[in-house]
Amino acid sequence: MARIPPLQDGEADPAGRAALDEIRAAHGRVTNMKRTLARAPVALRALMTWYDLRAEVTPFLGERLTSLFAHAISTGTDCLVCSTFFRRILIDAGEDPEALRLDDWEQTVVDYGRRLAVDPHGVDDALFDRLAARLRPEQIVALTAFGGLMVATNLFNNALQVDLDEYLLRYRKEDGR
Repeated sequence: MARIPPLQDGEADPAGRAALDEIRAAHGRVTNMKRTLARAPVALRALMTWYDLRAEVTPFLGERLTSLFAHAISTGTDCLVCSTFFRRILIDAGEDPEALRLDDWEQTVVDYGRRLAVDPHGVDDALFDRLAARLRPEQIVALTAFGGLMVATNLFNNALQVDLDEYLLRYRKEDGR
């Protein structure tokens, strides 16, 4: 049960209502996380920049690896909402999130995501060097910032126990996580 109930359209002040309308227009739905964030429109705007960073990262990682990176972070932080969201993307693309087939480069990016989620101090030189062999410094900066916003989103959902959206229920892991 969510610690703070998601804001319903009728409860929103004009700024919150405008933000929810904008999200609905851009994404087709407004999730429980975004409805909760709409209680503080500045917080919502801050975390919505995730989409801007995703747009920076996707051209050099590709759609699949961008989703794998975000999934690795979300599973690393044990975020039910975000890990299930990315499970949905992977499953709908024909992947088995429990048995991913990764080449060396994909494994490097997934490992980086997991380290950012669990222990960013654990990003050792060997892992960083594998990233730097393929990415320019500005790409590593964008990827790391994207990962940081992913961690922030996970932290928000975990701390406030945001409820899993109904459309994601069928993608939840069998163990309930």
